Amino acid sequence: MRRYILVPLAVLLAASQPATAAPGDETEHTVEPGETLNGIANRAGVPSNRIIEANRLEPPYVIRIGQKLAIPRDGRPASRTIAARMPAAASASPLETRTVEPGDTLLGIALAEKVPLGLLAEANGLSAPYVIKVGQKLIIPRTRRHTIEQGDTGFSLSYRYAVPWKDIAVANGIEPSAPLRIGQDLLIPTVLDRPSSSAFTPKSFVWPLSGNIRRAWRPRGAADYHDGLDIEAPKGSAVRATAPGTVIFADQEKSQFGYLVVIDHGNGWHSAYGSLERVTVKKGEQVKQGERVGLVGDTSVTRRTELHFELRKDGKPVDPLAELPETE
Repeated sequence: MRRYILVPLAVLLAASQPATAAPGDETEHTVEPGETLNGIANRAGVPSNRIIEANRLEPPYVIRIGQKLAIPRDGRPASRTIAARMPAAASASPLETRTVEPGDTLLGIALAEKVPLGLLAEANGLSAPYVIKVGQKLIIPRTRRHTIEQGDTGFSLSYRYAVPWKDIAVANGIEPSAPLRIGQDLLIPTVLDRPSSSAFTPKSFVWPLSGNIRRAWRPRGAADYHDGLDIEAPKGSAVRATAPGTVIFADQEKSQFGYLVVIDHGNGWHSAYGSLERVTVKKGEQVKQGERVGLVGDTSVTRRTELHFELRKDGKPVDPLAELPETE
């Protein structure tokens, strides 16, 4: 069974599998789970208003899974431009809380809620001796579990679950530098957003570069699913940050993506830029929107000269074409 890594976040790259349809040649498209009208228009290289007209769609232009849409063609090549557009809003999951009652201790609550004491304390900003007060509301961090498989690394788990490896290590009582063992069962904590003046509130994303989309995003569950865009461009072309943020990875990822940059934009948003010839930023560096982060290369497993680009919200792959500016 072929494995794919999600990245800290493995940035899953299934680019070695051919797409079932060439987006630039479609004259009819069947709507699949996770698709939006704007995303379909961008992949097809056709303005969304032309698809709306061709299919006589009415406001608010709702499309349904399984619906067949005519894709009008007039022979004009699709262009890729950079312009601002408001991304789709994402709803935040409600946090679980527990009110401290007489006789409660933090250890007792941790045992009752099946949450590691250290993780519960960290989620609530508590330090030893972990004093809690009656009536105090404690955040109960939700958790998941992951069994280590061949090829898993702290980096790949971090990207897959959108949780810093340090937090995963703390939740499991292990050192961040400790080696992982196949079959090892790890608890994956839920990241709790803490107030930050530098947190990115999405207003607009921009294209990381201009070029032909060789392979588009495909939703999970599809036979040829693909977590991002593969954008062809000449080797050495500048790759730019889609939004401001903090670089959390800037190095070679040997399993799939070659030289890779991952940026944390805050509020659960991350972007990844793979198959780079060279990385031009450093881990921990703050970058501005449009700032160069690397150069296009052919260092991924596909060995094609292209950029593999991903957007993720709360660790889940998002169709970049639904968030990027509409092409003209």
